[in-house]
Amino acid sequence: MILAEQWLRAHSDQGHRLYLMLACDGQLDARDALLKGLTADQYRSVYIGTAASSQAADGPYIFRLDRADHPVLKTLLETPELHWGWLAASTDDDVAAISRHWSARLISGERPNQALYRFHDNRVLGRALAHLQPEQYPTYLGPLDSVCYWHDDQWMITNNPDPGAQPLPAEPPWLAIPTPQATYASVQFDNVHRYLMAEHTDAFARLAQHQDVNAWLRNLLDLAHAWGWREPEHLHFLLMQTLQAPDFSLPTSWSPQPEETPTTHFERLYQEARYWQGDAAL
Repeated sequence: MILAEQWLRAHSDQGHRLYLMLACDGQLDARDALLKGLTADQYRSVYIGTAASSQAADGPYIFRLDRADHPVLKTLLETPELHWGWLAASTDDDVAAISRHWSARLISGERPNQALYRFHDNRVLGRALAHLQPEQYPTYLGPLDSVCYWHDDQWMITNNPDPGAQPLPAEPPWLAIPTPQATYASVQFDNVHRYLMAEHTDAFARLAQHQDVNAWLRNLLDLAHAWGWREPEHLHFLLMQTLQAPDFSLPTSWSPQPEETPTTHFERLYQEARYWQGDAAL
């Protein structure tokens, strides 16, 4: 029996409620199977009522499970490398309250540079818990007594020393944790892919008719990295211009010029794009 199954049985025997935080990317069949067997008070889309509510249907869901051996859960446990989310146990049976705790931690940064914090991703959760001090766990985990998650190719367990409702700190310590480049790239890809599917569905569908959208997006993100374009507005500009290009690719003139910094490179191309759109003079 794997550690996750032992953990599930132990908390079930103690009378704790079992929860699944499901990242629905690639797991829509699992989500739909769970929705068919649960009542409305046993699940919640975490994005509902937040700035990301337009993505609620495809965003993370939290489920309260009545069984440690739920068939959907058993299937998920066989494929932890798919990063489908994580498990939690709590004496609190209020799904809405637990969802509100995580929804309050969803948006990081200030406008116009806000970003979604992917707490539902087991890689993000695992990295945060690996860096936080035990006394910081309550603020992060809130009403959850314990969490079980796949991290660094193994099942991990973290217990909350003081579960309960917790206010959001002015400067959440989990947002100050450095992100490894490989993890950052993976999370960025997932975020951008979801954004394009939700906000530019038709253009993304046209792209899919001509080429592999995943390869196209990875190449574009690699290009942004090579150019040193790190800001959200830089990436958005690059994505939109490429998505609107006749063959979904950029002209060679977009390459940086000698001694051009990332900022001056972006400003040159941005002004050129505005000119050709009739919004500005060169």
